[in-house]
Amino acid sequence: MAPPANRAKLERRHGLIAVLFVLIVVVPVGLWAGYLYQRAEDQFVSTVGFSVRTEEAQSPLDILGGLGSLSGSGSSDADILYEFIQSQIMVQTIDAQLDLRKLFSIPETDPIFSFDPEGSIEDLVKYWQRMIRVNYDTGTQLIELQVRAFTPQDAQNIAQAIFEENSRMINALSAIAREDTTRYAREELDKSVARLKIARENMTQFRLQHQIADPETEIVVQTGLMNALQQRLSDALIELDLLSDIASKTDPRITLAQRKIDVIHARINDERRKFGSNPTGQGGEDFSTMIGEFESLIVDREFAEKSYLAALQAYDFALAEASRQSRYLAAYVKPTLAETALHPKRELLLGLAALFLFMIWAILTLVLYSIRDRR
Repeated sequence: MAPPANRAKLERRHGLIAVLFVLIVVVPVGLWAGYLYQRAEDQFVSTVGFSVRTEEAQSPLDILGGLGSLSGSGSSDADILYEFIQSQIMVQTIDAQLDLRKLFSIPETDPIFSFDPEGSIEDLVKYWQRMIRVNYDTGTQLIELQVRAFTPQDAQNIAQAIFEENSRMINALSAIAREDTTRYAREELDKSVARLKIARENMTQFRLQHQIADPETEIVVQTGLMNALQQRLSDALIELDLLSDIASKTDPRITLAQRKIDVIHARINDERRKFGSNPTGQGGEDFSTMIGEFESLIVDREFAEKSYLAALQAYDFALAEASRQSRYLAAYVKPTLAETALHPKRELLLGLAALFLFMIWAILTLVLYSIRDRR
């Protein structure tokens, strides 16, 4: 009688395992299949691909630190866009344009794959990251988006809106870079203008103080006057010598000639003293000191003028570069319009669910057998 009892126990164990298989695997898989094929709404995909194009402009003026490179690296731009697409700001912007809450909650009978319109912005961001797939190739700097929605037109509209927002972001980054460069050039121009004004004011003050337009010209004039006086003195001495040979010492012509020589000597001494004092006759700096100060002022003015011209040219170049777009978004795949729903992948989801539940059932069966064997 022992063998029939063993068969009975074996049949009860197998029946329990079969019941568990039905409850854990068959029923959930059947319910999940019914949901996928009866209630889950189709999702359409729109694809858009783009890259950041950068135009490098080399300035002929490299004096102010390379003003020609107005754009940053395309690599960093692509990294920024990759994060920007998945950010809350992007979600809020697209939501304000297209009402994402409404678009993502269209299938009211599909609570698993649709969005709850009462959800918070954080919930919308999480759902957005489910519906938007970003493929970013760091080597080629290409970004490809796959946007899912419950209608083909909605998917295309969202993809187009994402592309436009990324284009605006790139334009904003370019505007910031151009503004920084223009501001730097403008600051350098303002500094050079102030330097030039100071140099010219110093030159004017020097002329007013010494009442001389050009000390070098004044020296030339003084030198010419001295030469003329020396020539007059030489003539007067010759004339006195001639008179001394033919006239007596009491002759009034000799007295007049001597008086003329004394006056010329006095004038020469007066003119010589000017080279050792202020030419205005008021004392102060001598001509050598004045010339040194004047030449220093000339050097400062010439340097200020050259700096001003260089800064002005650099500023004009910066303005010219700011008038054109140095970065832009180039779409190598424009937003597509789907004809066939690609999501949800019902067979894949159903197969994964069946596999997962079967593994749970298998583990539970092994546990039951292990407990039974210990008894």
